[in-house]
Amino acid sequence: MTLTPKQEWWTTTELAASGLPDVPDTRQGVDAMAERQHWRAHPHHARRRSGRGGGWEYCWRLLPARAQRRLLAEVAPEGRAGAERPERDTAWAWFERLPEAVQGKARAKLLVIQAVEALEPVLGRDQAIRQVAAAEGKGVRTIWGWLSLVEGVRPDDRLPYLADRHRVETSPRGARSEVAPDFFELIKSDFLRSSGPSFSSCYRRQLRVAKKRGFEVLPEWRMRRHLNATISRVTQTLCREGLDAVKRMYPTQVRDKTCLQALEAVNGDYHKFDVFVRWPVERGQSDPPYVGRPQMVAFQDIYSGRILSWRVDQTANSNTVLLAAGEMIEDWGIPEHVLLDNGREFAAKAISGGTPNRYRFSMTDEDVPGLFTALGCQIHWATPYSGQSKPIERAFRDMCDNIAKDPRFDGAWTGNRPDAKPEDYGSRAIDLEEFLRVLAEGIEEHNTRVGRRSEVAYGRSFVDVFDESYAQAPIRRATEAQRRLWLMGAKGIRANSRNGQLSFMGNKYWADWMPEIAGQAVVIRFDSADLWSGLHVYTHDNIYLGHAPTFDRAGFFDTEEAKLLARAKRDWLKAEREAAKAHRRFTARELGRMLDEVSPVEPPKPEAKVVRLAPVKATRRGRPVDAPAAETTPASVTTLPLRPVPEAAETARERFRRALELERAAETGATLTSDQRRWLAGYQTTSEYRTERRLHDNHGDEIFG
Repeated sequence: MTLTPKQEWWTTTELAASGLPDVPDTRQGVDAMAERQHWRAHPHHARRRSGRGGGWEYCWRLLPARAQRRLLAEVAPEGRAGAERPERDTAWAWFERLPEAVQGKARAKLLVIQAVEALEPVLGRDQAIRQVAAAEGKGVRTIWGWLSLVEGVRPDDRLPYLADRHRVETSPRGARSEVAPDFFELIKSDFLRSSGPSFSSCYRRQLRVAKKRGFEVLPEWRMRRHLNATISRVTQTLCREGLDAVKRMYPTQVRDKTCLQALEAVNGDYHKFDVFVRWPVERGQSDPPYVGRPQMVAFQDIYSGRILSWRVDQTANSNTVLLAAGEMIEDWGIPEHVLLDNGREFAAKAISGGTPNRYRFSMTDEDVPGLFTALGCQIHWATPYSGQSKPIERAFRDMCDNIAKDPRFDGAWTGNRPDAKPEDYGSRAIDLEEFLRVLAEGIEEHNTRVGRRSEVAYGRSFVDVFDESYAQAPIRRATEAQRRLWLMGAKGIRANSRNGQLSFMGNKYWADWMPEIAGQAVVIRFDSADLWSGLHVYTHDNIYLGHAPTFDRAGFFDTEEAKLLARAKRDWLKAEREAAKAHRRFTARELGRMLDEVSPVEPPKPEAKVVRLAPVKATRRGRPVDAPAAETTPASVTTLPLRPVPEAAETARERFRRALELERAAETGATLTSDQRRWLAGYQTTSEYRTERRLHDNHGDEIFG
């Protein structure tokens, strides 16, 4: 029979009322401990309660170590006589909690027993015991007693059974079940507050309350010892310092970079420099220049730590992220994995649209896929407010010292905390051009600095590590069509209904193929830093239509520009005439001659089916007269049908529904009649259509009832 407590299975309510050390004294606290330590994941130590009310019961083996020792101490035998031998698992668990001095004595006993067993085959047990006792200075009866303790025990399980068994009866130091409970509740409630008061101040305050109410009091040292024995350090930290402090007590995960290669995984994030920078004044701008702390978005190779690309702007935005990512892909290639910050600028549709686990913005089936989604990159999101999950944060910390505190920025440094501002705070602002020059120099030094101590660098620089792996890694290069993906996208641009011209940011864009998209809504992609390079035009389904160059404005009296435009217009019209001529294989005269060849000589005379009846009477100066008889021809009279009752007028919602059905039919490849296409193209230019389209984009088919 093994050594087990009197009660093997416990409910959370029973545990809360047990007073066991390291066990919370509330049912909610016990439930939180069970969930935190995954008690229900042990099928043999957790079960559903079969009684009324249900719930869960947990075995005593899931409790903390001190609580288990308390339960075992309550059922331990009074002496060795008649003591039952515990199971090997229980014995080893108990042995591991013994002090080192007790364990050392057990190991010394085991060495003596092993010496006896080595001599026993030659001398016999009695003589072997006497000889070893004389050599070790032990009593013969003592060694006989040690042998009886391990009789029938496996040789590798003897240590727990040789340890002093009186240790079972000793309760944990300072763990008393009842130590002035009312006084302790006052001290405990005062001490476990987020303001973190000292134990001495709590003791003094509650001592006055306890004396007035007549509670039993004990010395401060004893109450402090009882609190440490009853409430674990983790619980004290959680109540006094918060959840973040408890998280720091759990060891962090160490991620191995050796399993990666260059450009297999990259991570991107924004960094706000502690430097005042003055932006240049735009032409025609009357406002003073903008002065503020610049923000840089950077992409870093996780394997080597090299900064691959970066862009600087006044604020964090998705346009800068898109251009920096495009620069990285253009220079180095397409990564397999991308670790992004959880900010809105990275979760924008242009960056990660179409990603299943993207929750920052609404997702619709009509969304254009983002850059990394369209390139087939697997997107990972960093844990919010957890800088340690992004390796690039280490590089940003290095830049705070090597770049932001550069002597060329003296007077413009703002300090890294509100309470750490320098004496010359705000005395100077660096021009943007100078800041970018020093920043580029600092990033290059960061990448080429030798002596790196990562698990893949071994004293080399980030550039050396990256170049060595990059030369052997399979790199995916972007095609010309993919290069257009990292240009900023804009939805809702509608082409001119007459010639298909696009107007954007005060510029006009047009190409000779654009009359085909007249009046249609399209998606454009462009480089925000070079609007004069033109637009790349896509359909709403992300099908590439073509490039639209800038349609320049000319001076009012600029004759040269007018001549160039007229010449381009003549060339375009000439090309269109040639194309139309190529499509007209037969002339009108030839078509008429063909029709004459198939027409009959005398076409049959049609027979009248409906006759308009002449009036019987007419008026002349107010007097009715007989109408003259008219010549009649034989004809068959057909009864005219009644005039149909006009249908009710079509509502705006019904017209939009009809247009939506035609659009969906066209998307599926169905052929529309010329009347349907003409009506749809005209209806799409109305304000009624735009209003109904916005309602449908927000609420879907629910607007139809």
